Amino acid sequence: MLKLLKRIVQEVNAAKDWDKALRIVVQRVKEAIETQACTIYMLDTTSGEYVMMATDGLNAGAVGSIRVAVNQGLVGLVGQREEPINLEDAQSHPNFIYEAVVGEDQFKAFLGVPIIHHRQILGVLVIQQLEQRRFDESEEAFLITLSAQLAGVMAHAKVTNMFSTATSETKSGIPEDLATLGGLPCVPGVGIGTGLMVYPKADIAAVPDRKIDDVDAEIAFFEDALGSTREDIQALSEKLSETLPPEEQALFDAYLSILDRASLGEEVINEIRQHNWAQGALRIVIERHVKNFVQMEDDYLQERATDLKDLGRRVLAHLQEKSKERKQYPKKTILVGDEVSAADLAEAPEGCLVAVVSAKGSSNSHVAILARALGIPTVMAANGQPMASLDGKEVIVDGYYGHVYISPSKKLRKEFTLLAKEEEQLDADLAVLRDLPAKTPDGREIALYVNMGLVLDASVALSVGAAGVGLYRTEVSFMNRESFPVEEEQRVLYGQLLKAFSPRPVIMRTLDIGGDKSLPYFPIEEENPFLGWRGIRVTLDHPEVFLVQLRAMLRAGENLDNLQILLPMISGVSELDHALHFIDRAYNEVCDEGVDIEMPAIGVMIEVPSAVYQIEAIAKRVDFISVGSNDLIQYMLAVDRNNSRVADLYDALHPAVLQALVHIVEGAHRQSKPVSICGEMASDPVAVILLLAMGFDSMSMNARSLLRIKWVVRNFSLSQARKLLHDVMQIENPAMIRLHLEAALDEAGLGGLIRAGKR
Repeated sequence: MLKLLKRIVQEVNAAKDWDKALRIVVQRVKEAIETQACTIYMLDTTSGEYVMMATDGLNAGAVGSIRVAVNQGLVGLVGQREEPINLEDAQSHPNFIYEAVVGEDQFKAFLGVPIIHHRQILGVLVIQQLEQRRFDESEEAFLITLSAQLAGVMAHAKVTNMFSTATSETKSGIPEDLATLGGLPCVPGVGIGTGLMVYPKADIAAVPDRKIDDVDAEIAFFEDALGSTREDIQALSEKLSETLPPEEQALFDAYLSILDRASLGEEVINEIRQHNWAQGALRIVIERHVKNFVQMEDDYLQERATDLKDLGRRVLAHLQEKSKERKQYPKKTILVGDEVSAADLAEAPEGCLVAVVSAKGSSNSHVAILARALGIPTVMAANGQPMASLDGKEVIVDGYYGHVYISPSKKLRKEFTLLAKEEEQLDADLAVLRDLPAKTPDGREIALYVNMGLVLDASVALSVGAAGVGLYRTEVSFMNRESFPVEEEQRVLYGQLLKAFSPRPVIMRTLDIGGDKSLPYFPIEEENPFLGWRGIRVTLDHPEVFLVQLRAMLRAGENLDNLQILLPMISGVSELDHALHFIDRAYNEVCDEGVDIEMPAIGVMIEVPSAVYQIEAIAKRVDFISVGSNDLIQYMLAVDRNNSRVADLYDALHPAVLQALVHIVEGAHRQSKPVSICGEMASDPVAVILLLAMGFDSMSMNARSLLRIKWVVRNFSLSQARKLLHDVMQIENPAMIRLHLEAALDEAGLGGLIRAGKR
């Protein structure tokens, strides 16, 4: 049964369009269970109806025309109850609706199973039989298992161009500018521009189709990439010729034969002649052959599908490498893709990127954090249309509500253009706050710092009047290299940053890798990286790296006196004591070498729940405390912040998070130690009201948010903030907490911080 399930899913994945994929499902299920009818109904979210999308056994003429309201019929009942319904005689059930055109009047037995993805009903899978009987447990289990697997495939297909959308959401005559995508609003703002599709390198399945004009040039381009791949395989063959037995060596000859122009090459060229670009043509040919292999009964032949996919990836890699020079970015680019990466953002020419739309990811993934630092409106986990449908089209991105509009009407474009201008005016108006203190109307002043990863960001940070650097991510400079930087290289880099901000403080976090941050020359591969070898655990295990960095920091601070050192991912006092020992050792070594420095202030990042409950013991040992809100929330709520499946559970305003923050501030203050908070929570105007009331001494955020946060601080008295904190601590639902705080911002005239424009 497992083999059959796998084969059905593979066939669905290989289908060219949505209709064919659904037909495969109903045909295979009918055969597998040996029943007389199998039907799929998909939910049309626009009309609130289930639409018959495919059937094998009922009247095929009813496909696309039969609709069932979500609260009617047996199909509607399955969706409402979100569980299987197994009936011996469906027609005797009070919810049964007779539709003559369907042709089910002779069927008695009925089993309907919901297709659910991320708690959202996508559709209902139904099997029926002529005789009156109850489907047995094995049949029900098979259908439940299949629907669970298909749910992910179907949801993914709708946003990645694997299938074309076939419900009335694209056929109901809805104006094109209302054919929107919805997702998670990750970076506020309005972006208007042209969509540019990006996709993972050497990922065959992710490549979209794209029309071309110059067929001959594209064929020559493909042949060049094919020749480069043949050279790679030939080189591998020669390298291993003396170590491999003849029968294994023959495999390389088979690969070269497949890569011959007269074999794989000719098929791809034929697809290019249909005016598809080389990458899309390659995908079509590879998927066609892979599908044939996986359907074969012979296990050996099935495994050849893996070989073919590998060869396809190698050719694609050369095509993509050679395509870099040909890539054209529109003047106002909106990057769209199944999974837009930080590298995609970095590759965009300066000044052209106006928004980002990604089918995967969450508001706290690294690409979202980078986009937020750059002030680029961003929507993650977008769904509702294939991503490729945005490629080359005019697109409007509403980063406040997570809406994306394709080919908008003049009226809609005019409205959002006005909102975008109001956004620009708001930023211009806030510029007057640059040199004013972040002080509440009743006199409470708080220091606002910036988070940084590159020294080049210093000018932007200084232009908004930052009080200093609250978090300098030293690992960023480690990532753009091919080996660990030596001490002198680090000293020069850190010295530039310290001088740029002097006398303002600069808090440098020691190397924080692991989790979702890796170095190309120091890979860390673990089954559960977020609970594994990361942060201080890595550097304590590698004193040769840790001591070099500490010495470089200390030497860079000579004659400046604004260096502070921050230790990441401390989970208890034993780790802290060990780290402090290395700091003392590095300090003594540098002093013995004649460098005239004072011991800098040492701080600890609180981002692990165990550290929350040892806060006073930790605070006794250091000079300051800094809360790393991103990871603390992740660990407190057991939510991977990069996983879009659970992204809606990641909430900075969760009551447990708020209680932990209060506990940290109170514990640190009892030891007379200042407390800062960095991470995305400090950039959220709604959350900042509570952080102010809790008693945080400073906050660190991306540079674009600093003046907006200063605006909040200067418009809320400490007494108002404390009243709001008291009120929300009585509320158990994070969503209700946010609504309560947003209402307070509105009342204070700060609504422009939580929605587009000044309204």
